[in-house]
Amino acid sequence: MAERLVERVELKVTVSLAGRTTAPAAQSAPVRIGGFGGAEGLAQYLASERVDVLIDATHPYAAGISANAAAAAAAARIPLLALRRPPWAALPGDCWMEVADTGAAVQALGAEPRRVFLTLGKTEIRTFARAPQHYYLVRSVEPVDPPLPVPHASYITGRGPFTENADRVLLATHAIDVIVAKNSGGAATYGKIAAARVLGLPVILLRRPALPEVPTVGTVAEAMTWLNHAVALRGV
Repeated sequence: MAERLVERVELKVTVSLAGRTTAPAAQSAPVRIGGFGGAEGLAQYLASERVDVLIDATHPYAAGISANAAAAAAAARIPLLALRRPPWAALPGDCWMEVADTGAAVQALGAEPRRVFLTLGKTEIRTFARAPQHYYLVRSVEPVDPPLPVPHASYITGRGPFTENADRVLLATHAIDVIVAKNSGGAATYGKIAAARVLGLPVILLRRPALPEVPTVGTVAEAMTWLNHAVALRGV
């Protein structure tokens, strides 16, 4: 979205990042890093910066940020659009179990030792310390520090996109027999889902959180169409 918007010389674009990653991916537009102080702080920022349009393009599981964006846009009386990647849909050969949260995922793994591929946030993987009998292969954007307090764990870092072939080799090399992930949607992290299908591995997926009911699109092209209309209405 930022790459498309930076070409629009008539618009002043700011990309806001939460600051949870110390080395975020490079952006085409000017970047602001850090929180706002909740919905009220964001509303004050929107007013002080005279923002005309707000686009919520956060991760599908960033429910708190999306809730703040909806409340702040309403308070500032500006249009809000949510750009949300559609979730992955199960295909023939997929063996998925959907659970509510990480605690339920730990229960779903069961008592018998298993070899688990964990692709969750650094904070969320802490829950799996409750089940130290398993071997965990953890993939994250940044190193996990401190490591999980379990006897058997390995760590790899990487930023997508990840291909099906690469993930299939990874899963086979570590003899993984179950994956725990989020249904993030999109192509960047779909490699593990496609690889699991080929290898016949079960996948435990965390259910997406409830998000505010606001105007929503699933693609950048749709977002650009909405933006053009919103900008025209506000005379920007």
